[in-house]
Amino acid sequence: MNIAQLSISAILVGAVILFIWGRPRYDLVALLALLATAIAGLVPANQVFAGFGHPAVITVVAVLIVSRGLRNAGVVDVIAGWLSPLMDRPQLHLAALTMTCGFCSAFMNNVGALAILMPVALETAAKQNRSPAAMLMPLSFGAILGGLSTMIGTPPNVIIAQYRADALGQSFSMFDFTPVGGIIALLGVAYLILFGWRLIPRQRRGQPSAGEIFQIRDYMTEARLADGSPLLGRSIAAMGELEDLDVLVTALIRGEERRPAPSRRTKLQPDDILVLRADPTDLKTFMEVAGLELVGDEELSKEHLSSDDIALIEAVITSGSNLAGRSARTVNLRNRHGLNLLAIARRGERVRTRLDRALMEPGDVLLLQGDSGAMPYVLSRLGCLPLMRRGLRLGQEPRVLAGLSIFAIALAASGFGLLPAAVALTGAAVAMVLFNFMNLREMYEAIDWPVVVLLGGMIPVGGALESTGTAALLANGLVGLAGSLPVWAVLAFVLILTMTLSDVMNNAATAVVMAPISVGIAHGLDSSPDGFLMAVAIGASCAFLTPIGHQCNTLVLGPGGYRFSDYWRVGLPLEVLIVAVAVPLIMLIWM
Repeated sequence: MNIAQLSISAILVGAVILFIWGRPRYDLVALLALLATAIAGLVPANQVFAGFGHPAVITVVAVLIVSRGLRNAGVVDVIAGWLSPLMDRPQLHLAALTMTCGFCSAFMNNVGALAILMPVALETAAKQNRSPAAMLMPLSFGAILGGLSTMIGTPPNVIIAQYRADALGQSFSMFDFTPVGGIIALLGVAYLILFGWRLIPRQRRGQPSAGEIFQIRDYMTEARLADGSPLLGRSIAAMGELEDLDVLVTALIRGEERRPAPSRRTKLQPDDILVLRADPTDLKTFMEVAGLELVGDEELSKEHLSSDDIALIEAVITSGSNLAGRSARTVNLRNRHGLNLLAIARRGERVRTRLDRALMEPGDVLLLQGDSGAMPYVLSRLGCLPLMRRGLRLGQEPRVLAGLSIFAIALAASGFGLLPAAVALTGAAVAMVLFNFMNLREMYEAIDWPVVVLLGGMIPVGGALESTGTAALLANGLVGLAGSLPVWAVLAFVLILTMTLSDVMNNAATAVVMAPISVGIAHGLDSSPDGFLMAVAIGASCAFLTPIGHQCNTLVLGPGGYRFSDYWRVGLPLEVLIVAVAVPLIMLIWM
């Protein structure tokens, strides 16, 4: 190996280690790898940031925007409404939800499809008095499987399609992934519906939902202002006693009047009752200092904490959320964002430590109180998804048809080769804005910027892996190790290796790294590179063994109350099934 090859190898090994470790976040890791590659002189100076304008990046951005437009048009909401009559038949409803999520994920962002259908699954579980654990993991896996079916279903497919264009002169088309990915998706969904959900431990399937965990008496206290209280005549904002204590005033009861999340300018009067969310130790201190006395809470319910103007909502923290790794005090959740944090549920159990200083994690479910009008925007800005079902847009069929028409035209233009996918989908994204399916703010919010930075940073690094000859060197080494193994065995090895990497690092980064290596292996075996690229595309998206391998898995971690081991219990047989089906299909169709 020469110096350039040693350098890019060291950079990639370091990046993979950081990807697996998870700190710093994957987008920053990609930028570090890009800068290291540039400083080492492995990428021409005028090409260092060319990855951000790469067609694969533009395609992913356009798909995310179009997905938001379809969501706003009510496409998935209408489909979810059609499924409502099946709620009384649990197995059939699970099948319908999972297949619907998979189908939608083939044409829109899979996280977006899951985000819309997950509240439907939670509502179903509540009505059937079942734990959501039996429904959410199949739904998540179904969303991932559905993305295998088309070029735009998942970022790895976009990357592989564009890599083929760069390396071989012609891209995979929109539905080239369907013969293999579509069959795998159908068989995978069938496995989940018939057997997979049964592999979730019974104690998880029988545990309460987040809503049942958040029992109001466990974290709320009513206290009345006693005569002579130093708080009388003062506003809530002027209560200096709260500054260093984990105590929140979540409601005020004055006679027959109830005020959820009262204004901080409200001046307190004799016999006012404060509904407090507090750490037990801090509550005792506050009551002593403020001259409060406990009152009974037999009639206290969540209705006391919400109104037409004040919402009480459960939301899950996504993997890219601004809240991940931070506390409510650090992000100034109350004063800056207007949200009261009332409780946190983590893996099916309520966090009982001091909430204002508890570090939040992806997958945590938060019980939040705030202005109902601003809540959707604030949650979107913070990177949280609400676990409540939004109102269905069943009365807007013309809008649904218009959104689908825009998308269908883009698919047709790309599928028939009239326009490159990046151009056709960018046109659809612009049309979604022009026809008021979203405003400009929503358009920019729809873009998953960490993924954009990841792709923009890693694509030049992947190019350096190939231009330095390192990819060919690694491929020749693997071919040498394979010895006289048949092509199908080497293909299975590439698929399994890619799946393993994708379970512990970002799937797009996995595709960028494995694509040039797989083509090198194909050339070394004098075989078709298409089959090996297809194996990488399938493997990069099949992250079923861990909650960190894919955003969908992270999203259901908290609401489902899952443990780390639950994923490989259900996911390992699924990955074995995928390998057993994918290898012969790829050999038959692409080799």
